[in-house]
Amino acid sequence: MKHTLYLVIFIINTTLSIFGQEKQLTPLSHSADESLLKSETYVMDWLIVTDTTEVKIGEVVTQIQKKNAVIYIITQVKMKQSKSEWVDSTTVAAESFKPLYHASYNEQRDMVLKFDEQIKGYYLDKKTAIKTEILEETQQPFFDSNFYPQLIRLLPLKDSYSTSISIFDYNPKSKVGVIAATVKNTKKTTLNFNKTSIPVWKVEVTDDISDNNVLNTYYIDTRTRKLLMHEIDFGGRKMIMRLSE
Repeated sequence: MKHTLYLVIFIINTTLSIFGQEKQLTPLSHSADESLLKSETYVMDWLIVTDTTEVKIGEVVTQIQKKNAVIYIITQVKMKQSKSEWVDSTTVAAESFKPLYHASYNEQRDMVLKFDEQIKGYYLDKKTAIKTEILEETQQPFFDSNFYPQLIRLLPLKDSYSTSISIFDYNPKSKVGVIAATVKNTKKTTLNFNKTSIPVWKVEVTDDISDNNVLNTYYIDTRTRKLLMHEIDFGGRKMIMRLSE
């Protein structure tokens, strides 16, 4: 009888866990609120943390523009010890957030992806001068991997919220194609930001890009949905992206 009771409890808990999560999010099925995304430009300081010491190594400038049912996002990474910038451009359809275009340029490589019925583009390794033509066919809808961090702050966040996000990422040295990002947990807490205690959603995320070995923690203002801070933990090391205001 006792074993039967334990089995019933296990089945109930498992069922509740399954129904407590959304199905995998895609441009065809998601609950993100586009109105929370504003046309804006913001800067985040890029810090590396050693013990309790933070050292600024660069900054990330993000420009978001909503125009004619299209969302344009340009990200510029400026490192202190590098003369060149890392520039990423991402274009997605409004409302669905279906990817349309993604370009990325830095010292090591250039990459361009155009999303239609097929994914076409190229990857240029600047060290070897090898240019790889990209032609991918996918069997399921997805978000651009460069967009999903923006998507997270548009979701219906609440305590214990978790979900899986279908994303596409191209990397010739690792996994190629449609993979997943996972929102593991969400918690309402407070963040001491600019000497002010601000209510935030603390959202923990991993993805298949890093084989889920990197923990990304986003601190999102509950009122404005601005990203105030982003912690990156990997292999016992920590980096922080903090909004500069």
